[in-house]
Amino acid sequence: MTYVVTENCIKCKFTDCVEVCPVDCFYEGANMLVINPDECIDCGVCVPECPAHAIFSDSEREATPQWLDLNRRYSEAWPNITGKKAPLPGADGENGRRGKAAEFSPLPGEGEAHLAAE
Repeated sequence: MTYVVTENCIKCKFTDCVEVCPVDCFYEGANMLVINPDECIDCGVCVPECPAHAIFSDSEREATPQWLDLNRRYSEAWPNITGKKAPLPGADGENGRRGKAAEFSPLPGEGEAHLAAE
């Protein structure tokens, strides 16, 4: 079992989940986060911390094979993120909006670069 970041993270990218992860298995894209399923220890501490309710166990119906594959693929390409940062502008308005999968960006995020600037 692993945890999977799903569609509602797109265009929100709240990082409350990142801050509590004991194994630093989150990776940052331009407009969402993903979890490396091979690094995740299935503890679930990230789930209640996600304001967007975008993280699910891979045994739940929301964690479709599409999302598991996306998390696996992009966690290998994007930079690791271990600290909290501000969500994307307009994140509160995007939270809960359906149909965001088409707005997914494969571009990487900043990762830890934002920490050096603060």
